Amino acid sequence: MALRRTPRNGRKADPAQDAALPEAAGLPARAAAARAVAELLGQNRALALEDALAQHVRSLAPADAGLARAIATTTFRRLGLIRRTLDARLERGLPEHQPVLLALLATGAAQILDLAVPDHAAVDLAVRLAKADQRTQHLAGLVNAVLRRIARERDEILAGTAPLADGAPDWLAEHWQETYGPERAEAIARAHLAGATVDITVKADPELWAARLGAALLPTGSLRLPAETAPVPSLDGFEAGAWWVQDAAAALPARLLEARPGERVADLCAAPGGKTAQLAAAGAQVTAIDRSAPRLERLQRNLDRLGLTAEIVTGDALSLDRAGEFDAVLLDAPCSATGTIRRHPDVAWTKAPQDITRLTILQAKLLDKAAALVKPGGRLVYCTCSLEPQEGERQISDFLAAYPAFERVPVEPAEVGGLSELIDANGDLRTLPCHLGGGTDVRGGLDGFFASRLRKKA
Repeated sequence: MALRRTPRNGRKADPAQDAALPEAAGLPARAAAARAVAELLGQNRALALEDALAQHVRSLAPADAGLARAIATTTFRRLGLIRRTLDARLERGLPEHQPVLLALLATGAAQILDLAVPDHAAVDLAVRLAKADQRTQHLAGLVNAVLRRIARERDEILAGTAPLADGAPDWLAEHWQETYGPERAEAIARAHLAGATVDITVKADPELWAARLGAALLPTGSLRLPAETAPVPSLDGFEAGAWWVQDAAAALPARLLEARPGERVADLCAAPGGKTAQLAAAGAQVTAIDRSAPRLERLQRNLDRLGLTAEIVTGDALSLDRAGEFDAVLLDAPCSATGTIRRHPDVAWTKAPQDITRLTILQAKLLDKAAALVKPGGRLVYCTCSLEPQEGERQISDFLAAYPAFERVPVEPAEVGGLSELIDANGDLRTLPCHLGGGTDVRGGLDGFFASRLRKKA
């Protein structure tokens, strides 16, 4: 199998752009999906799939952009199965050092195995893309043969699906088994395979908005939109600022902070702003700080739409010099985001153990800063959207050992809609994707979150 080549003019090639693409319906969508997947399978693993896609779908019609997102997302959701399938059907194994070729094969296989598109379209368009790129022109026949074989053997391949083994790299699957046990780890993987719902948080009158939107009112207070619904910006109440999109689990940490009207509350690492909106809607005087200016611009636009206000600070939370100023602090710390794999399946394949080690060091530093910002008698909620105990339970255990001035305030079942399974033995919040029927019934599951509520002794 040929090695990846660089064009003679020194320009870095872009998949499907080195030769004119033949006109064919659906080809631009396939090209965009393949480019985005190739970026993440190559050296740019720090890039999120949604950001990679955003670069490649800008010029596409809405239908093509939607198809590109579906193909790329499905590719990562099924990547373990796809890799195993390709490896068994390639004489020389997976082309790990040829991400463009691997992306063409993987996105083609994803369409055949898990999307409602004709097999012949998936195969033909993948072959056209291969022929249009000088790095893969000579491998178009291979692409054709492998994908046609997958189409013929589709039922057999799907019958051999193993959610946990296929849903994450070995190191992560083994970690979940050690942490949650084999049965729970398998249930988490099934929930990831089922995908995510769209949940919203309303400013007021959840029963009213559930009726207007045909949504389910969850025990935790969030609304869950129907699986088949119009684009979010076109829904009743969006432009009027009555609600915002926020996973039901992601909405819980800010509620546990119990912000009161007039209180000074710091929201550290605040973007994209769902929790800031919750705190502001409760009447608190919120200071929202984040390092990313573009993400804070999005936060400000959301607050403007919602008719809410907050002090926006662009900068590193570790540099915030306002010790003892806040009645409450919410720290949604940067993390591996393994709790969001059901909606961001690329996370499972772009993270590595060293990423978690690096992030735990940062989390500990941010907890130190948060502790200094809280006034005596004040509250601190620490949370991460991670399934890894190093980023959750162990952080709080280490923090409480180092800070005797803080004590845990256990979460009560009534605060999470009576769902006592969301509370661990220490009284902390621990949601899993398989909770609330994730992967097993129509209730749809939750993102994986950890949150601990602490009080600074007066």
